[in-house]
Amino acid sequence: MTQTTPPASKQIRILIADDHPIVRHGLVAILNAELDMQVVAEVGSGREAIEQYRLHQPDIVILDLRMPDIGGVEAITTIRSEFPNACIIMFTIYNTDEDIYRGLKAGAKAYLLKDTPLQVILEVIRSVCGGQRHISAEFYSKLAARLEQPELTPREFEVLQQMASGNNNREIALALSISESTVKAHVSSLLTKLGVTDRTHAVVAALRRGIIRF
Repeated sequence: MTQTTPPASKQIRILIADDHPIVRHGLVAILNAELDMQVVAEVGSGREAIEQYRLHQPDIVILDLRMPDIGGVEAITTIRSEFPNACIIMFTIYNTDEDIYRGLKAGAKAYLLKDTPLQVILEVIRSVCGGQRHISAEFYSKLAARLEQPELTPREFEVLQQMASGNNNREIALALSISESTVKAHVSSLLTKLGVTDRTHAVVAALRRGIIRF
């Protein structure tokens, strides 16, 4: 496809945040080869992504969800709180409903897997820069399923993490400085919300959905 070189002011200015150098450098080379795109910064952590966004205020951020120090969702939340019009594309290997939900809830405009065809990536960058959102039919289905599920409270999430570590009710109570009866109530609520009947299946369901990770 033939492209006409646009004025410099019309180039899409892009910030790439990914802690895998090969992925990051590959994206930089690919995007800089497009006449209407320019990578203005590349970083390997969520903290650096926030700092470089403040410095460059790019048109598009391509952001990995799993990064050192500050994760992708937290980085999205921080950037969007300061720059409500920020256009952020999640770029990840994870396709669980919880990852999709958290990223979009934080304010991302699109969700792409790292095995997405190059032409699709370029099209999504251009469409998001033009004010559009991009979520594939597969992800819409996962998101719809997630929206039907009740939210875990912060305390329930803590109890779930303790369960995943193999701790019993007494150990969880000591770790969280709450009573065993309170732990039992949270466990019961967790089982109901996750649609399971025992602790083992609760942890399995949470791992499968991306609510927790080892």
